[in-house]
Formats: sequence, C-alpha cells, structure tokens
Amino acid sequence: MSALAAPVQAEAPSFAPAQLAAPGLRAFERIAQAWKLSVDEQLCLLGQPPRSTFFAWRKHPERATLSRDTLERLSYLLGIWKSLQILLPDDEAADGWLRRPNRAPAFGGRSALARMLGGNVSDLHAVRAYLDGVRGGGWS
Repeated sequence: MSALAAPVQAEAPSFAPAQLAAPGLRAFERIAQAWKLSVDEQLCLLGQPPRSTFFAWRKHPERATLSRDTLERLSYLLGIWKSLQILLPDDEAADGWLRRPNRAPAFGGRSALARMLGGNVSDLHAVRAYLDGVRGGGWS
C-alpha cells in the first residue's frame, strides 16, 4: 500500500425512511411529554400534519409513513433534546432553558421553543446549530 492510499472505512449503515418513522415518533412522544408540549405545539414542530394523521401516528407509529420533511424535523428535535441533555443534564434546567427568553442573536429575546415554533425547518436548524456551537465552545 502506498503512503497516499486512504484507509478503508466501514460505511455507516443506511436505513430506509420507513425504518426510521416508528422509532422517531416514539422518541418524539417522550420528548413532547418531557417538554410538556401541547398538541398544537407538537403539530407545529412536526410540520402541521392533519390532526387525524398525527393521532394515527401516535396510536400506530409502526404504520406511519413520514415525509422527508417530517423525518428531518424529527432528526432536528432529537438532536436538540440530546444537546440539552449533554449541556444541562438536569431535566428542569434543560426544559427551563428551552422556555426562557434568550438574548442570543438566534433567538432575539424569545425562547428557543418560540423560535422552534416558527413553523419552518430552518427554525429547528437554527436552535440545533446554536446548541451544537455551545457544545463546541460555550454559551453566547
């Protein structure tokens, strides 16, 4: 092997969207309970699916077919939850941070939850990116 040859890396397992729906929805339900989210807040965070669809997902997550948008939203929400658990391992502190007004530029004096409830995937991304930055360097 030459010195310039790249080492062989194992590929990360890939999952079909159908394989991600049920675990993602079950995790989201637990997060929603921990964050004390109303049904309307949950619907907003998931991209405003019809209420009947949302309740069908909750009743039978293994039957859910989620759009790419909903899967992306779930990914951001799980990442936000995980970052908060790392940064603020006390549940009350993490939930309090989520709901407290924040002067960081990403929030403009509003809470992270208020930003997340803006309705766009980019709002979830902004909160996740902020928390990832904090994990890498400190609170702003």
